[in-house]
Amino acid sequence: MRGIIKLIPDDTNYDFMGWHKIAFVFSCVLIVAGLFFAFQKNLNFGIDFTGGTLMEIRTKAEVADIPEIRRLTSDLNVGGISVQEFGAPNDVLIRIPQQERDEEEQKLVMQQVREALDEIVEEYRRVEFVGPQVGAELIAAGRNAMLYALLGLLAYIWVRFEWQFSVAAIIALSHDVLLTIGFFAVTQMEFTLATVAAVLMIAGYSINDTVVVFDRVRENLRKYKKKPLRELYNLSVNQMLARTLMTSITTLLALGALWQFGGEVIRGFVTALIFGIFVGTYSSVFIATALLLYVRPREKKGVPQTQGGKKAAKEGGAHG
Repeated sequence: MRGIIKLIPDDTNYDFMGWHKIAFVFSCVLIVAGLFFAFQKNLNFGIDFTGGTLMEIRTKAEVADIPEIRRLTSDLNVGGISVQEFGAPNDVLIRIPQQERDEEEQKLVMQQVREALDEIVEEYRRVEFVGPQVGAELIAAGRNAMLYALLGLLAYIWVRFEWQFSVAAIIALSHDVLLTIGFFAVTQMEFTLATVAAVLMIAGYSINDTVVVFDRVRENLRKYKKKPLRELYNLSVNQMLARTLMTSITTLLALGALWQFGGEVIRGFVTALIFGIFVGTYSSVFIATALLLYVRPREKKGVPQTQGGKKAAKEGGAHG
């Protein structure tokens, strides 16, 4: 039975370390491009962060007349109201920007929009209001959540491994987070509190995968004391390749079902997770372990750094 479902052979021998420089350049280009778009176009922050009112409606017509809805709402002169399709053909999402005056003014504008659309709306499915102060607090909370998560993961890796592993893990983790944020900047998908939660979940998934590979690296450092580090890292990644890919595939199967059947409300959240799984798997294989080539961890009793490095301890040394 095991042979029927086995997709990745156990004896792979790919030279992942041989591709690390290309992977580094590729990642740097993507990160710089993502940050450029983030600064140029800004993230498409949702109502959670910008403040305002979000209305989800279902029209009486089988297919919503988006131009007509835009015409009816633009006549109100309350700022740039955003109208877009959302899920079913007759479902529409309307974003009313935060008004410069008080909360009562925001409620009045929302009432005006409802009156303007009353004849074409069958059902108001969702109405959310976020004040400007709450939006500013949520921005600070989201930023702090990501910062504290990174610091906590750094402390965890530092305690569990040597400092060299911690540095490599945090660089790889930051790589995944920056690529995900860049993805949202380029695609202009809505960035909400759910997206922040998705980024934190991506960080947790990525660090877990990296820790598994690092555990194997540490075991092999003890087992193959005369093996050059480049070969040892390749061996470690190949040994964990089946586990890494199968974990990613099974996770993507679940996320694919959520993306298809979960509805528009969670689609942005699920899209972020799907992108993060790909990025996290890529960084675990090509980025995290390759970074160890530059920080060069070593066991307390001494590990050779290269083929011509220092002599290993006599006890237990076995060449791979």
